[in-house]
Amino acid sequence: MTQHTALAAPPPPPDATLDPELRRTAIAIVTGAVAVILDTTIVSVALHELGSALDASVDTIQWVSTAYLLAMFVSIPVAGWAQSRLGGKRLWLLALTAFLVGSVLCACAWNVESLIAFRAVQGLGGGVMLPLMTTIIMQAAHGRSLGRLMAAVSLPAALGPILGPVVGGLILGSLPWEWLFLVNVPLCLTGLVMAVRMLPADRPGAPVPLDVTGLLLVGPGVVGVIYGLSQVAGDGGFGSADVLLPLLAGLAFLAAFTAWALSRRERALIDLRLLKHRPLATSTMLLFLTGVVLYGAMLLLPLYWQVMRGHDALDAGLLLIPQGVGALASRSIAGRLTDSIGGRWVAVAGFAVLAVATVPFAFADATTTTWWLLLALLVRGLGLGAVVIPLMTLAYDGLARAEMPDASILIRVAQQLGGSFGVAVLAVVLAGSGGFEAAFWWSIGFTAVAVALAFLVPAKPVSAPAPTS
Repeated sequence: MTQHTALAAPPPPPDATLDPELRRTAIAIVTGAVAVILDTTIVSVALHELGSALDASVDTIQWVSTAYLLAMFVSIPVAGWAQSRLGGKRLWLLALTAFLVGSVLCACAWNVESLIAFRAVQGLGGGVMLPLMTTIIMQAAHGRSLGRLMAAVSLPAALGPILGPVVGGLILGSLPWEWLFLVNVPLCLTGLVMAVRMLPADRPGAPVPLDVTGLLLVGPGVVGVIYGLSQVAGDGGFGSADVLLPLLAGLAFLAAFTAWALSRRERALIDLRLLKHRPLATSTMLLFLTGVVLYGAMLLLPLYWQVMRGHDALDAGLLLIPQGVGALASRSIAGRLTDSIGGRWVAVAGFAVLAVATVPFAFADATTTTWWLLLALLVRGLGLGAVVIPLMTLAYDGLARAEMPDASILIRVAQQLGGSFGVAVLAVVLAGSGGFEAAFWWSIGFTAVAVALAFLVPAKPVSAPAPTS
């Protein structure tokens, strides 16, 4: 593993504009990634309609989303190994093609079982793309304008909550359900053409043997944890066998993987020794909390508009647009501030704004003025857009090029695990006697913890990657 030194290379001066080749790389990657993020939000608002169209029960149709997420978690850990074998450009084209094929197959599904299987194909492609998109851009940057580049990388995540519910509602209102997946086709094809033309050719790295033992441990481990947490909303909560058995089994597998990875002399499937690097460890911990806050709110906010205010799914999606607009608006300034003054105060301020803007929902009821809540959502979005960029940038501070794929995997897994944990906890709280008020206060509490931990983010601007030794 690369040895880190206390004196990292000084950060390059912020550029007024991004390097043209770097800009082309970012545009090509973001274009392809939009399809993955948009697909997730479109399908999430359409499960009821899909269940009716395919004559499936609620428990069964939920697997359309669950199979997709579990398949993503199976493929995320192998992204680093696959990039060392194929190179970033080839792997990106292969993963985007797999997502395209999965989308077409989903549109051709003849029953719910086939749709679930084809969603898993989509998830395998999407799972590789999510960490790979960040790795390719960060490797191309060579330490330049990292904050602004993270603003570009976060664009699909900001656009998804804005466009997904609207596009999904328009499709369901005027087109057959198959178009929920066919809408991905032009996006994927455009992304493939742009990737072929605009991504720089790169050679595979030194061949790394596949850590089969690690794969057999981390895959079932993450899947077990995610599946167990996804069952918390059922009868029995955290104490039910449906939750405890897969959750405990998953944690046991992950503990075994941790011991294996730390004791293995050769490169493990995911190099956990990188967490000795303080910036990456800090970023991973805070991105876990970001996942708790972000995905937990994605459970609470739509349900509030539907259950407390009587809106349908499409209206609830439209009412959440201000949050997406806020996240979109704050990305650019957060990226520039991260490049110029460092990420600490950007992250602290972002989490603080996020906590304060959630308070109105803790006091809201069925009669609360709508415009006041929409304003709170706009401000909440500003905080969300601000916190992700310095944390993602911090993760790569001082890392060598060869270490970036593993860093991308670690922070992506942390976000998703945090999201699953947040949804599980808030679902249990919501089902209890406290209802929405208690659930929103729990969300605020998680955010307050993140505010305190954000002071661990270095105050200085991020440094260039350390040279490979």
